[in-house]
Amino acid sequence: MYSPTPADWHEANRAHWDERVPLHTAGDFYDLDAFRAGQDPLRDFEIAEVGDVSGRSLLHLQCHIGLDTLSWARHGADRVVGLDFSAPAVDIARGLARELGLGQDRAAFVAADVYDAATAVPDPSYDIVYTGVGALCWLPDIGRWAETAASLVAPGGFLYLSEFHPLTDVLDDETGSRITYDYFARDAWIEERPGSYAAEGAEFVHNRRVEWQHPVGEVVSALAAAGLRIEFLHEHDVSLFRRFGCFERRDGYFRYPADRPRIPLMYSVRARKD
Repeated sequence: MYSPTPADWHEANRAHWDERVPLHTAGDFYDLDAFRAGQDPLRDFEIAEVGDVSGRSLLHLQCHIGLDTLSWARHGADRVVGLDFSAPAVDIARGLARELGLGQDRAAFVAADVYDAATAVPDPSYDIVYTGVGALCWLPDIGRWAETAASLVAPGGFLYLSEFHPLTDVLDDETGSRITYDYFARDAWIEERPGSYAAEGAEFVHNRRVEWQHPVGEVVSALAAAGLRIEFLHEHDVSLFRRFGCFERRDGYFRYPADRPRIPLMYSVRARKD
């Protein structure tokens, strides 16, 4: 339900994520054994749109347990840094880096709030600032996020955002065909239900979470206002999880059935600092 932002939104969200880390590391959704064996969790369109990362530094904001972060190191990034507000998630990421033989000079992880990233990460700027995939909905102020992220992009570098399309947030959960919610809502969405996208129906103590909708235009405008030049905005007709009950899994993604009209389910933005 929509509601004014509660005072404890940050604490509620962090408790929500902290409690889900053990399940995420043990379950099939992230499949850490497959990752250790070399499986690449990055999406094909992300690899193509980011391009060659060889010899470059990369900062991953809101990195969760660090699989995407470490994958960029596997793709040749000279140094990767991941930041997340969940200390248990960061502990897992650090352990995985050690297992892969990546020292602090190649892969470092920081437990801090994304709004504090400029003072929390070890370097003043990075060739690539990478973020997204379910990250922006946890932030109340996109302008502040864009300013923080842009401040960490080195001159000549770029920010790359890969995110779920906010259009999916206004549709009914079962069929994904009826407009049910307000695309331009600015109040917080407060929900309390068990489970996780990585394990539906799992029982937890901390089920309350606070999220916000951010229309694509708001996100792109915030990045431009922060001094970045938008190079592209791409929309994608695929999702990474069963967002709607009617979704089918094809080619490694979740999609509408083949006989259904398509809408954008994800989007990606690259914005450069000249």
